[in-house]
Amino acid sequence: MKLLSLSTLCAVSLLILSGCQGINPLPKKKVVIDSTLPVVTLTKNGIMRDMKTVAFEWKSIKDPRVQGVYVYKRVSGEKTSNKLDYYDSIDNRFKTHYLDANDEPNTKYSYAFRVVAKDAQGKLSETYDVSTLPVLQSVAWIHSIAGLPRSAKIIWRPHENKRVESYIIERKTFEDEKFEKIATLKGRLNAEYIDEGLADNAVYLYRIRVETYDGIISTPSEIVKSVTKALPKSVEYISATKDLPKKIKIDWSASKQKDFNQYYLYRGKDIDSSFDLIAKLYNNHYTDNIDEDGKVYFYRVSVVDNDGLESEHDKNTIMGMTLPKPDAPVITGIKLINSGVELSWKKTDPRIKSFQILRKHRTGWLKETTKEYKNIYKTSFVDNNINPDSTYTYTVYGIDENGIISKPSTEVKIKTAESDKIVDGEKSEPIKEVEVRGQEDNTQSTQETLTPAKDLDLNEI
Repeated sequence: MKLLSLSTLCAVSLLILSGCQGINPLPKKKVVIDSTLPVVTLTKNGIMRDMKTVAFEWKSIKDPRVQGVYVYKRVSGEKTSNKLDYYDSIDNRFKTHYLDANDEPNTKYSYAFRVVAKDAQGKLSETYDVSTLPVLQSVAWIHSIAGLPRSAKIIWRPHENKRVESYIIERKTFEDEKFEKIATLKGRLNAEYIDEGLADNAVYLYRIRVETYDGIISTPSEIVKSVTKALPKSVEYISATKDLPKKIKIDWSASKQKDFNQYYLYRGKDIDSSFDLIAKLYNNHYTDNIDEDGKVYFYRVSVVDNDGLESEHDKNTIMGMTLPKPDAPVITGIKLINSGVELSWKKTDPRIKSFQILRKHRTGWLKETTKEYKNIYKTSFVDNNINPDSTYTYTVYGIDENGIISKPSTEVKIKTAESDKIVDGEKSEPIKEVEVRGQEDNTQSTQETLTPAKDLDLNEI
């Protein structure tokens, strides 16, 4: 009989009962050997082997007394004696093939066969030693692509064995104790895998195993290393102005990143608060227009490359501030004169170029009007437009060259006489001034300072 090919044999084996099927009874302990029964004899090429499978083909058995065949097996070297143990049975004498799919790769086994009649058994056949094939080798060539943003690419040459069904991708880091399976790719002709979601500037190790259609997994391939792309370098320095009106100008060092794309500018109200992205820029400077005097902001700048990777930026924060309001003028006196009310003050901030006065006029408990006097360049002012029996309140503001109005001075009040004529200033008592609490003044003031109650010595009263 012509030897079937291995693929044909595998197909035929689906029709053959293999494994302990229990169709025929187990061999009796006391066996009657009938030497007239035929002995199982393999064909010329009657042994075929794979990694986990061994197949046998023998010559046809024509003796009608034969009911089936017993199979004996042992692992070579497993026992000291040469005795083989009963392993399986075949219940039909017309069958000429046997397939054992329960072997281990790269292992040597011994097999023997004998025919079985109704009340006797034939002689044991010759012992056949057969070694299963070694485990399938993995891909012969594998390569990694490094420097990708948060990912790694593995390529390999497709396996030549057409029984390969899929590739098992395994990965580990230097900190991991062993490789772990991260993906399975179906299809023998697959030749690449991209591992995503990785850490920046990190080292990963990869290897591949192949798996056949019948579940045989190969040895691991060669190990390859891949290093993910590092984040862009942060800017070296950053500066922000503190003396510009209504705006803050931010400058920073230019990036030397080869694949530089743009800068991200962040702003926060406090150094420990959350920062918001306010601009995406290609230049290394920015003007933040702010319609508020003395406004403080904190800034951070990051570098973004062509792959969208962004540098660290929380370690280099700078404070900027718009030009604050000038210090408020200090009123030094107020009095009634023949022509009206005379108000005097002194300049406390060298930025002040002119002054502005706000007057409030009260003629009753509820009625009050306001009037502004602008473009005053002296440190005194006479208000000629006053009425008798009225209360006037004055506040002085300083204005710098940018038009920024200072904080208000302390309010001062004065009441005019009840008659139609304004009394002489010497006969009227000027209203005393109280300096604005918390305002610094390095010059000597004529204003009266009140002593807090907690600082009084009550024993001296």
